[in-house]
Amino acid sequence: MHWLYLGIAIVAEVIATSALKASAEFTRLMPSIVVITGYLIAFYFLSLTLRSLPVAIVYAMWSGVGIALIALIGWLVFKQTLDTAALIGIGLIVAGVVVLNVFSKSVAH
Repeated sequence: MHWLYLGIAIVAEVIATSALKASAEFTRLMPSIVVITGYLIAFYFLSLTLRSLPVAIVYAMWSGVGIALIALIGWLVFKQTLDTAALIGIGLIVAGVVVLNVFSKSVAH
């Protein structure tokens, strides 16, 4: 169940972060509500995940997957471009998440 909670936390955080731009510094009501609600959901489900997984592992996975998804949304939705160095860096972050999941004995499977 902790993986489901972590997935919900990641998706909620990505939605909230994506809505930050549309909130126009919290001057637009609906996007601001999406941001606040998304972060509340994200942190709640992140806290549930911490019941059974170590904080270092959870945070690394949450932030790593979030970074990759936000970069993808930035490219697809906001038409932002990333140079080669940025793509390599994001790839290394994703590789780190894979290493944590596949090789770490700290992660309960």
